Amino acid sequence: MFEHLDRVKPALKKLVAELRKDYDYASVLAVEDDSRSWSVSRQGVRIDARSMDGGNGYVVRVFDKTGCAEYSFNDFSEEKIPEILKAVRERIGGLPDGVTPLPTPVLADEPAVLKKETPYRIHPRELGDEKILAKLNAVRAKGMETEGLLDMMVHVSYTSYRKLFLSGHRDLDQTVMYMSGALSGLAVRGQELKDSYRPVSNLGGAEVLDEMEAAAPEVARETIEMLSSEPMIPGEYDCVCSPETTGMIVHEAFGHGVEMDMFVKDRAQAKLFIGKEVASPLVTMHDGIGEDQVATAFFDDEGTLTGDTVIIDRGILRTGMCDALSAARLGVKPTGNGRRESYERKAYTRMTNTYFEAKQATREEMIASVKYGFLLECPSSGMEDPKNWGIQCMVSRAREIKDGKLTGKIFSPIVLTGYVPDLLKSVTMMSGGLELSGSGFCGKGYKEWVKVSDGGPYMKARIRLG
Repeated sequence: MFEHLDRVKPALKKLVAELRKDYDYASVLAVEDDSRSWSVSRQGVRIDARSMDGGNGYVVRVFDKTGCAEYSFNDFSEEKIPEILKAVRERIGGLPDGVTPLPTPVLADEPAVLKKETPYRIHPRELGDEKILAKLNAVRAKGMETEGLLDMMVHVSYTSYRKLFLSGHRDLDQTVMYMSGALSGLAVRGQELKDSYRPVSNLGGAEVLDEMEAAAPEVARETIEMLSSEPMIPGEYDCVCSPETTGMIVHEAFGHGVEMDMFVKDRAQAKLFIGKEVASPLVTMHDGIGEDQVATAFFDDEGTLTGDTVIIDRGILRTGMCDALSAARLGVKPTGNGRRESYERKAYTRMTNTYFEAKQATREEMIASVKYGFLLECPSSGMEDPKNWGIQCMVSRAREIKDGKLTGKIFSPIVLTGYVPDLLKSVTMMSGGLELSGSGFCGKGYKEWVKVSDGGPYMKARIRLG
């Protein structure tokens, strides 16, 4: 599907060789992607070929004695090499008057050769639009069997990309496919409109559609339940977090806060706590390819090989996650977290698959241990303040627990707030089993969107709700 990169690869190697005559370091990242999405609802059917995954193009990175600079383009052939070299020299000829370069050591360029592809069972392009829409309509019909449901919206999208990274000593090639989507139920009673949401995602192909069909009746039932929900009484409660709620806490509480490009700018409190206790001994946090999900990649957009980074080890903050440029400035090793929204954008430190480790407790044991509190489900959004370690997240549903049993009473919507170390130090139980999901995108501030996943086990903690 991405044969064009095979055809231009020799010319890309020649471009890198020419650049290395002028610069201490030179590399090129080449990207091709393919995306498609399908939706069915009461409003009808929609197929969309637009993507948030960046499109097809190239980005050159070079280092000289003053620092690092980049040049991107989307049209390439061997005949264009002189034109590109000229543009690089002109546009990377120096900094404007009065601007002092930030000292940046030249990146290491250790030898590495890699060619990998993620597995899948059913390629959505081979399955075709007609069969995918038929499947989505069957999923929706299953949900609509629930009495009182106004609508069920079913959406799924597919992305496949290939990336080449070439430098003086690196030849890296990866092809990745993932699918993600959601089921959204809608119910109405009088003037009250309620919804429920279930994300789905996988590292693979259209086999994710089977998971959606199995989930439809449960999403429909949860939507109807929401019609009887009550407002939350603000306070601090013992809470059992579902795996997706645990994932939101991981992402917001200690995800953005340990992105080490924020360390370079002194905008993250975590910089001062490396080697210190920040969480309960039950908390071990990972980022990377220790678990497969939508953000899995074998190398990042700076040519750093990825792995499994342990951020928190039994309550102790061991390290952050880091792109190559920030790592060079901080004097540490990059972790393979340098990611771009597209070939036209710079690389930032970004999360990939981020999660808490599972332990041995069960969901039932956690609920039984709660005198009065809540089971938190269906997170919808969140944000954090890395400088001051504040967190604020939205959860759609809290199920009341009284004397160790679910009462059937539901509260909604829920605002989860607190000081990150206080929340994480209050963790007293972690379940066995581990679930990650990645149906959405993560922005750096308000922009720079990339695909991420997060998750963990069921988790018991003391949390402020409102």
